[in-house]
Amino acid sequence: MANEPVSVVFKLYCLTVMTLVAATYTVALRYTRTVSSDLYFSTTAVCLTEVIKLLLSVGMLAKETGSLARLKSSVVDHVIRSPAELLKLSIPSLVYAVQNNMAFIALSNLDAAVYQVTYQLKIPCTALCTVVMLNRSLSRLQWFSVFMLCGGVTLVQWTPPEATKVQVQQNHYVGFMAIAVAVLCSGFAGVYFEKVLKSSDTSLWVRNIQMYLSGIVVTLVGVFMSDGARVIEKGFFFGYTPWVWFVIFMASVGGLYTSVVVKYTDNIMKGFSAAAAIVLSTVASVTLFGLQITATFASGALLVCVSIYLYGLPKQDTSKLAKMDMGKDDKNKLITV
Repeated sequence: MANEPVSVVFKLYCLTVMTLVAATYTVALRYTRTVSSDLYFSTTAVCLTEVIKLLLSVGMLAKETGSLARLKSSVVDHVIRSPAELLKLSIPSLVYAVQNNMAFIALSNLDAAVYQVTYQLKIPCTALCTVVMLNRSLSRLQWFSVFMLCGGVTLVQWTPPEATKVQVQQNHYVGFMAIAVAVLCSGFAGVYFEKVLKSSDTSLWVRNIQMYLSGIVVTLVGVFMSDGARVIEKGFFFGYTPWVWFVIFMASVGGLYTSVVVKYTDNIMKGFSAAAAIVLSTVASVTLFGLQITATFASGALLVCVSIYLYGLPKQDTSKLAKMDMGKDDKNKLITV
């Protein structure tokens, strides 16, 4: 299962869905946090997202096992009788919960396009975590793309887009600090989950169930620690609209596709997906929120997109080149003799 091959069509499908979900989620979340008069509690939305992801994962495991009996056996063996595995998967659950809450805070204080671009700092953070945690190496081109990405993000932060039609009090400092925390959480949790996922042949959906169970507990604690008094006073579903439910569903689907991408896809797909999501969310922000894009912001966004593409390029196999060079040297020596 861990080395199960996948087709190019499946990878293209993942690329398309990831791009659309990421762009749609960003714009819709921004809309619900700035337009609604009765603002819902972001912590309850994150909790419900974990619940829906758990239900979807159980459904996918049922499809994979093929019968209710095998589904029950799998859940009992890998979940109920494996407390150590649950504890292991509670680490990314905790980190992802923090990341999701930071995303709500960031989008309440930043424009959708600014959020989407600055969030790409998760790539250098993920690169560092990959080198440290998985003992992998990065090519010079990939490290160059990391620094190019930082330059592009700096341009975006230095001169953010002009004010939008939606007049909402925002604190850009708080927004960027929330982005920083979300980026760190994304890098660590993603690499940690990849390490757990690829170190055994356990089903992807079993791993998801293990992670989302602990995620529900973590997010419930977050609800009552952050908004407990207000939730008791106004209700768990205060401020919920069809758009809020849509955002929760998009977050749930995006979470599942993230786990699929971690297991089956590569950096090229993730890079193109992220770049396309930036373009789509920016166009949508111009149309829906009246976002005014400056030349500096556009330059920074372009650098981000180019760096994402370069980072996703496959590393050149230098060992083969070295062998070829050695072979040429030997031939030259023979000719000389």
